[in-house]
Amino acid sequence: MGKIISFSNKKGGVGKTTTAINMAAYCADLGKKVLLVDIDSQGNATTGLGFSKSALKKSVYNVLIEDDNAASNILPTQVKLLDILPANVDLTGAEVDLVYKKNREHILKTALDKIRGDYDYIFIDCPPSLGLLTINAWVASDSVIIPLQSEYYALEGVSQLMNTIAMVRQHLNPNLQIEGVVITMYDGRALIAKQITAEIKKFFKNKLYEIIIPRNVRLAEAPSHGVPIMIHDPKCVGARAYKALAEEFLSRQV
Repeated sequence: MGKIISFSNKKGGVGKTTTAINMAAYCADLGKKVLLVDIDSQGNATTGLGFSKSALKKSVYNVLIEDDNAASNILPTQVKLLDILPANVDLTGAEVDLVYKKNREHILKTALDKIRGDYDYIFIDCPPSLGLLTINAWVASDSVIIPLQSEYYALEGVSQLMNTIAMVRQHLNPNLQIEGVVITMYDGRALIAKQITAEIKKFFKNKLYEIIIPRNVRLAEAPSHGVPIMIHDPKCVGARAYKALAEEFLSRQV
């Protein structure tokens, strides 16, 4: 039975989608069958793996709103063993459309439960908000990975994120866990980055991954080419970091 993990942070621009794409790609490269689900209306995970949002006729929107079968909306990617359930432009209105759906918080869970046996891991790239799409992801998930930038405001938004996770655990998914926290876009030259990293470690303790993702131009370039970093520049420092992070993640699995 595949493990379902959401990648979440209510703050945008923290490397959430970059982390979801590249962890998915490297886990697949390490022999795991992986599905990446894009439920962010920006569709960056979709375009980051080489698909055009405007050209896609079917997407996760059809699953959430039109009760389509998830399997019929999944596409293979150019990475062996990695599939995607993509987002298209229709997803922009999904938050509003979901309000009127029966059992609206459980729609994604119902869909993914039917296919989770086909994968070792299902990664969900969530929107940078705590709305119904993110709630759907958390209800469907076994755990959450939180990418955090080592900057002053990082921990400020985390308390609200943790409170919402606690509410979902209390009312909708009692088994939801924090899988791990990964520090992204790290600039080791900045003293504040080191101080914030120490604070994050104090707060999350053993949930914090040892591997830290550095700021890296090649990482920033890869999405515009529609490929994960392992294809764009497998020898750059960002690629080596994400490969090591995927290895650390897999080593923690029971």
